[in-house]
Amino acid sequence: MLAYLVIREGAKWTDVFRLTPGRTVTIGRASTNQIVFKDERCSRCHAEIFHTGGRWTLRDLDSRNGTFVAGERVGADYVLEEGDVVGIAHRQLEFVHNLPDAFSKSTPAAPEPVRVPTEDETVVGGALPDSISDSNVLGAFEPTSITHRRRDTKFLEPFEEEETTSSRIARDAAALCRLAFEMGKMQDEVSVANLALDGLFQGAKVDGGAILLCPRNLDGPTTAENLICVATRTDVLPTYYRVSDFVANMALREGEAVLARNIADDSTLASRDSKGMLHSTSVVCAPIRHDGNTLGLVHLYSTDTARTPDADDLHYTMYVAENVAMALWRLERQQELAEDLSLSRSEIVELRKQLGAESELVGNSTSLQRVKLQIQQAAPSRATVLIRGESGVGKELVARAVHYSSPRKNGPFVCLNCAALTETLLESELFGHERGAFTGATERKIGKFEAADEGTIMLDEIGEMSPSIQAKFLRVLEGHPFERVGGSNAVKVDVRVIAATNRDLERAVEDRDFRRDLYFRLNVLEVSVPPLRKRGSDVIELAHHFLERYRQETGRRLNGYTADALELLRSYRWPGNVRELKNVIERAVVLAPGDYIGVEDLNLSNLATPGESSENVLPRFEAYQPLTLAELEARHIEATLSETGWNKSRAATILGIERSTLDRKIRRYKLQPRPPAR
Repeated sequence: MLAYLVIREGAKWTDVFRLTPGRTVTIGRASTNQIVFKDERCSRCHAEIFHTGGRWTLRDLDSRNGTFVAGERVGADYVLEEGDVVGIAHRQLEFVHNLPDAFSKSTPAAPEPVRVPTEDETVVGGALPDSISDSNVLGAFEPTSITHRRRDTKFLEPFEEEETTSSRIARDAAALCRLAFEMGKMQDEVSVANLALDGLFQGAKVDGGAILLCPRNLDGPTTAENLICVATRTDVLPTYYRVSDFVANMALREGEAVLARNIADDSTLASRDSKGMLHSTSVVCAPIRHDGNTLGLVHLYSTDTARTPDADDLHYTMYVAENVAMALWRLERQQELAEDLSLSRSEIVELRKQLGAESELVGNSTSLQRVKLQIQQAAPSRATVLIRGESGVGKELVARAVHYSSPRKNGPFVCLNCAALTETLLESELFGHERGAFTGATERKIGKFEAADEGTIMLDEIGEMSPSIQAKFLRVLEGHPFERVGGSNAVKVDVRVIAATNRDLERAVEDRDFRRDLYFRLNVLEVSVPPLRKRGSDVIELAHHFLERYRQETGRRLNGYTADALELLRSYRWPGNVRELKNVIERAVVLAPGDYIGVEDLNLSNLATPGESSENVLPRFEAYQPLTLAELEARHIEATLSETGWNKSRAATILGIERSTLDRKIRRYKLQPRPPAR
C-alpha cells in the first residue's frame, strides 16, 4: 500500500514525500538526507523511517532535541499508524496512506522543544530558506516528491549583486524579459497562451503542457472541471494529456505552484489517457492569478526520467504564469475600455440628438397636439409603446420624446432599424455575441438590449422581424433573461421597449407573417403619427424651421421663401412626409442662387402617397362636373375602402378620421363592398 509523509509548518503544508518499501528515508539538517530541514533545532541526522514486517517504523537517531509523535517524545522504534503526526524541530510530518485525506483536515501543531542547540548543531553560514534552496528536492532515482511555492519565485524579487553570477538565473532572466515584452504585444488569449508555452519549453525541462483558463463570469469556486484548454504543446507524445484533477484542484485551492517528480506509477498525480494509461514521470502545475483571482493554470509534464524538471524550472514556470496573468488582465481591461468607449460614443450621439432640433416635435396642428398629449400620457409608465405612421413622419422623434419625458430620461436611448439587417445580424445586434460565435466575431460585443439597460430601446420597422427573432424578442418583452449569440450565460436587463412600424400589423397577423401573441404584447399603448399631408398648418412652420437650421450650417444668407414657393409647399401632398420636406429644404438652401427660395428651387417628386391610386386621389377632371361635396366624399370613401380591401381601420387612418366616423359615413352613403369580378 502507498504511504506518504505530508510536511507542514504550522497549518500550512510545504512538501509531500512518497514512501517506497525497501528504501529508508532519513531526515535531518545535512544535505545527504532525503528529507532536509534547514533548521537549527534539527540534528544533522535526526531520524529515519523504514519499512519492516509490513509496517512503517519511525526511529530517532539520538537527536539533540528529540522526535515527537502526538506530542510524546519517541524513545525507541515506533510503528506509524494512519494519521500520526511526527514533530521534528519546527516541522510536522503527517503519515497517511490516502493522500487526499491529508488535505481535507487541519493538523494541530506538535509541541516544539525550546532547548538552545549546542555549537555542533549550528549551521555554518546560517540556515538557507526553503524558498530559494533546491537541496530538499530529491533526485530522479529517489521516491516521489512534491514541491510547492507560494509567490516566492526568485524571478519576482530583485537580484542581489552576488546572485548575478549564476548563469542559470542570468539566462532565464533574459528569456523571461523577452517573453514579457512579447506577451504585451498579443491581442488575444490564444496568442498569449501559445507564446507562453513556447517560452516554457525553452526554459524548462518538459516535453508536454498546456495553458488552461477559467471561463469568464464563472459563478462559484474554480475547479479542474471548469478549466478550458486554450493552447497545448507536446514534443514527444502525439497528443497532450490533461492534468490530473487532484493536482489541478490542489493548485487551485491552495493558490500554490506544485512540482511532483517520479510519479510514473502514481495514479493520483500522473496524467492519464482515455484508456487509463499513465504518461508522465514529472509534473509542474502553477496557478495563473491576478489580484487574488484565479484565471487558470499552467500545466507542464515530462515523460522522460532523464529529463526531469527541478526547483529552478518551478520558479521559471511561476514567473511565466505571472506574466500570463498580467497579459490576460490587460486584454480583459482593453476589451472593457473598448466597450465603455463604444457606449460613451453612443451616449454622446444620443445627447447631441437630445440637445439638437431633431429631438423636437415642430408644429401646432390639431393632429400633432393630439400626438403630444398621447406622449405625455404614455411617458410616465413602463408599458410598451407602439408607434404607427408612414415612413418619414418622425416616429423616432416621437419615441425620443416619450423617453426624455419618462423617469428613464437619464438612462440610455438606443435605436435599431430591424429592416436594415439580415436575420443573423439582427439577432447579434439585439442580443450581442461572444468571441468566436461566427465568422468575423473576433471580440465579445454587447447587444442593443444590454446597451439600453435601465433606459429605452426603440425598434423601428418591427414588422420586418423574422419569426425566429420574434419568438426570442417576445421572451425578453415578458421579462425573461436572454443569452448572447454563441454564449451560455443568462443576461437580465431592465429596458422599456418602444416599437414603430409603417406596416399593417393586423393584416400581417392574419397572413401569419407576424406572431399574434407578440402583436398583443406590443400593442399596449398606441401612438398614431399622422402624415404631413394631414398636418397642413405644420408644413410652413417646418419649412421655416429647416431653413433656419441649414442656413446656420451652410452660412447662406437667405431671406426666406417666395409667395409661390410657400403656396407650392402648402399644396404638395408630401409622399415622403417630414423626411422629404427636410431634404427638399436642405437642397434648396445649398443650391438656391438668389436671396429667396423660389418654386424652381424646390425639387418635388410626382410619387403617389401611400394608399393612393388613380381611384382614391381627389379626381382631377378634364372638364367641370357638377358634383355635390357629399357625392365627392362618398366616391372618395368608397375608393379608399376598395383600395384597402375594406379594412376600415386602415381606411380611417388614410382618410384622417376616426373609425366610428367612417362607420357613420358608410351607413349614411349606403356603401357596400363590390362583388369580385368574374
